[in-house]
Amino acid sequence: MKHYSVNLFPTPRDYLGVNLRLLTMLSVAIPLSLTCIAASLSPWFNLLNNALSDLGHAVRSDVAPIFNLGLVVGGLLVFTVGLRSSWISKIYNAVVMYSGFSLILVGVFDEVYGLLHFIVSVMFFIGLAAFLVVITICEDLPIKITSLTLLAISTASWYIHYTYNMPRGAAVPELISVASFTPTYLWKYSRNPQQNQQPY
Repeated sequence: MKHYSVNLFPTPRDYLGVNLRLLTMLSVAIPLSLTCIAASLSPWFNLLNNALSDLGHAVRSDVAPIFNLGLVVGGLLVFTVGLRSSWISKIYNAVVMYSGFSLILVGVFDEVYGLLHFIVSVMFFIGLAAFLVVITICEDLPIKITSLTLLAISTASWYIHYTYNMPRGAAVPELISVASFTPTYLWKYSRNPQQNQQPY
């Protein structure tokens, strides 16, 4: 008699034939790497005086294709990670998919689009903050404290920027927001499926 085993906890390789742990890493590495490349090729760019999106201005920036490509590819990968990580609770995946989709929009509707670019950028950073809120609510105390601290730092950087115009450009609070989101995102989506089984 043949015996059949049932895999109750699908591994990341079970989806799309792709290791989703690697996909998770690439969803961070690709946009950050292309942003660094774009910045290094732009001697006019200054972290204290510019926004990161200045690198993606299709008219004023020669490196716009590099920067915007990084955003679109990174957003697509983040969206895919959220879509295919069915062993993680739906609330996490919904926020991650929202963040990935809004990052795609930031890359598509660059600064040339004016107000529309501002709106989709706000959408993206709200998504990053929302992920930290979900982590704070859903995880155990040590992770709650970490995510709440990161959320406070990120919020404070935006408050100081808009209230005191410090720094003049938005690049610093933008990077702080990304840096706050990244470790919690990698922690949540790079673990074994069994560690992420949650009832909601």
